Amino acid sequence: MSEEILLKSVKLTNGETIGYRERNHGNRTIFLIHGNMTSSKHWDMLMEKIPKNYKIIAIDLRGFGISSYNTPVTSLKDFSQDIKLFADTLGLEHFTLGGWSAGGAVAMQFTADYPQQVSKLVLVESVGIKGFPMLKFNDQGEPLGEFVKTKEEVEKQIAPIVNAVTNKDKAYLRALWNKLIYTQKQPSPERYEEYLEDMLTQKNHTDVYLSLIKFNISNENNGIINGSGEVDKIDVPTLVIQGDKDRVIPVMMAKEIADGIGGNAKLVVLENCGHSPLTDCPDKLISYLTSKTNAFS
Repeated sequence: MSEEILLKSVKLTNGETIGYRERNHGNRTIFLIHGNMTSSKHWDMLMEKIPKNYKIIAIDLRGFGISSYNTPVTSLKDFSQDIKLFADTLGLEHFTLGGWSAGGAVAMQFTADYPQQVSKLVLVESVGIKGFPMLKFNDQGEPLGEFVKTKEEVEKQIAPIVNAVTNKDKAYLRALWNKLIYTQKQPSPERYEEYLEDMLTQKNHTDVYLSLIKFNISNENNGIINGSGEVDKIDVPTLVIQGDKDRVIPVMMAKEIADGIGGNAKLVVLENCGHSPLTDCPDKLISYLTSKTNAFS
């Protein structure tokens, strides 16, 4: 880790201890939220390259990285409330908020809950406004045409991932990420090994997946739950960044986010980019995160 990037932690009033990485330069703040199977560690390449006139905060959500998991999450609102307590504790009043993958859904929930603190929203390969539906598969790996809905069904679907983490099977995790995430470019071998070690710290797999499939801030039913309509509360300049070769999030989901947020949102599809613009096109991602206007060009 760069000497300029410090790994810290803070105790919240709800009893959780939240880890975060901080690069303390400048008076403009960018707040970053990681995705599933990761932590603030996965933002390190961007934190090293973002111009020095920005202060960067990257959080470890509850149950990820070095953060505690004393109380299980039941929805993404729990993460949103943690971020509010965290931001208030650190005195972060107004910032650009960036969220990657599942972190994008958390970022949308936070922006809907606390819009006064977000100056701009940057969603990177984000889970959609109707959540992240999981299809059921039989024992032969064939889709059954039904959605996963219960905790028991989630546990069955993600058992290979949980088993890999429990058994520290980094070979399985590497193969999974090569297939789905790092499809265009990979981190350096040393950094990739650090990311794999970081994946082993997650403590909340089932609860997170269940929260993602029940997340729905749209105005429609997503096949599992009625929408809350909270997407209408997102009233800040929003950029939806989507790789054209993403194997996790389809472009259709990104378009649905932009359409749902409406006139304040712009969709940008990046060519030859997969689910990780952090590795595939970091310079482009940084240019959007550091845009100094209230509208994205």
